[in-house]
Formats: sequence, structure tokens, C-alpha cells
Amino acid sequence: MVDDHAGFRAGARRVLEADGLEVVAEAGDARGACVEAARWLPDVVVLDVQLPDRSGFDIVEELTALGIAVVLISTRAIEDHADRLASCSASGFLGKDVLSGDAVRALVASQQ
Repeated sequence: MVDDHAGFRAGARRVLEADGLEVVAEAGDARGACVEAARWLPDVVVLDVQLPDRSGFDIVEELTALGIAVVLISTRAIEDHADRLASCSASGFLGKDVLSGDAVRALVASQQ
């Protein structure tokens, strides 16, 4: 789980774990996301689009090159990110308000 707001990360962890997903690590920025992803090699990284050091879009290719599925999240609408989403290797996009384990699983499954 990667988001620069600790409160959101805590809430998202509760939601994802209640839906049966294991959250193995958290990060608050892109650098931390890359470090933790390389350390843990999770199946999926839930990655905020807007991070303090780099855009989540900037590190999608780095994460997917490790064999990790990426689900991008944002408070902004999918239409605001349509161009960048179309050209990146993320499994998909979710609004933060609809983040759930089922939604993450569905996006990742649709890419397999």
C-alpha cells in the first residue's frame, strides 16, 4: 500500500485485510514504494497516483518489471488520468472511495 497520508493507509489496510488481502508493507512515497516492493515482491501494489516525490505513474513500469501487478488509486476521477492510464502497464485504476479487496482482485484478474 503506497499513499502519502498515513491515515488513509491505515484505513485502506483495514479494508483490504477485512476483504482477505494481506498487506505486507506500506510506503509514503515513490522511493519507499520501490524499496519495499523489491524487498517483499508482493503480488500487487496499491499505488497512489499523487505522491510527494514522484507520480505513481512514474514508477509503474519499475514495479511491473519486477512481476508485480499495480493498481493505481486516486481521489480524482478516472477521466482525469485517462491518457496516462492508457499508456502504462498498471492492472487498472480505482477511486479511493471504492477501494476494496474484491475490486483489487477483479482488476488484477482481468489482466491475467
